[in-house]
Amino acid sequence: MANLHIRREHALSLAAARKIALTWAEHVEAEFGMECAYEEGAKEDRVTFTRSGVNGVLHVTSDHFDLDAKLGLLLGAFKGRIEAEIVKNLDDLLAPKAAARKAPAKKQ
Repeated sequence: MANLHIRREHALSLAAARKIALTWAEHVEAEFGMECAYEEGAKEDRVTFTRSGVNGVLHVTSDHFDLDAKLGLLLGAFKGRIEAEIVKNLDDLLAPKAAARKAPAKKQ
């Protein structure tokens, strides 16, 4: 069994991070056939996800996302590819927020 741990820091509020996490959950449900359950908390939300050969949790806070997953024997062989896809997914979701914060002022 292979384990994945991915952490992404951010400067969003919990409410904004929650929106990204919900978008992520919808994407993995549609794209990878995951079953996701979203649990809101006062300081941390949790997205649990599962499907044949994989299960895990995405922890959502006001300053980071932490994803921990366990891959079964068959999917463990694709750990690198799966990890790269998850990283790309999270980075893509966070990129518009980062770009909006760093957008240059408009010329007049």
